Amino acid sequence: MTSRSEEIPDARARRGRDDLPPGQRRIAGFPRFGTHLHHPPPQIPADPTLTISGAIGAEYSIPLAELDQLPQVERTENFHCVAGWSATRLRWGGVTFAAFYRSVIEPRLTQRTAVTHLGFVGHDDYRAILRLDDALADDVLIATRLHGRPLTPAHGAPVRLVSPSQYGYVNTKHLRAIEVYTSRPRNDHPYSVLTREHPRARVWREERHPWFPGPVMRRLFRPLVPLVAWLSRRGQAQQDGSED
Repeated sequence: MTSRSEEIPDARARRGRDDLPPGQRRIAGFPRFGTHLHHPPPQIPADPTLTISGAIGAEYSIPLAELDQLPQVERTENFHCVAGWSATRLRWGGVTFAAFYRSVIEPRLTQRTAVTHLGFVGHDDYRAILRLDDALADDVLIATRLHGRPLTPAHGAPVRLVSPSQYGYVNTKHLRAIEVYTSRPRNDHPYSVLTREHPRARVWREERHPWFPGPVMRRLFRPLVPLVAWLSRRGQAQQDGSED
C-alpha cells in the first residue's frame, strides 16, 4: 500500500478548539507525567515490533516500520491529564487506530470472535484497557510523531497510543503489544484506591475514577501534581545521566 498523508478535521471542532473539559486547567508545554514515571524511559529494541495476541489464534508481530505503509494523518489535539492539567494544540502524526485495526487485526479474527476490549502494553509494562468502540473512535491514533518530529523517549518513543477524548492514563507510551479480548480483562497493575482507573475515562464526562465523582477527584489530585511532576522529571534525568 502506498503511503499517503491526509489532514483529518479536528474532532473537537464541534465543541470549539480551545474549550477544555470540566475541571481542566491549561498549562504551558507538555510535561512527562505519571505515577509510574519515576523510572527512566525504557530501552527500546533496535528493530521494534508490535505484537498482537489474545483472541486471534496464534500470536504474531509486525515491524513498526510497516506503519508507514498505512495512510498517514496529522491531528492537532489537546492532552488531558486526570490530575487536572491540559496541554493544548499538540500536533500528532501517525495512523488512525481504526485503520490499523481494520487492516492488521480484523483480518485475523474468526467470524465467531466478538471483540469487546483491547489491551495496550508499553515497553515499560504499563497497560491500559480500552473498550473496542472507544479505541475505534475517529480521534484515536497510533502516533509516531509529535510536532513533525519522531517521538522522544519522554513522550513515548517509538510509538504510542493517543486518545484525546480520554484521560492521559489511557494513552499508553512506548507501545509494544496489543491484546485482543472478548470480555473486559482484569488489569493487574498495582493501583492504590486513589489511582484506580475509570473503565471509560472520558474527559467530557469527567470520568476520573470508577467510584468517586470527578469534582471530588480533581481536588484530591491537585495537591499531588508538583510531587508527581518532580518524580517524572527525575526519572527522565536518570536516563539523561543527570539529576534535577
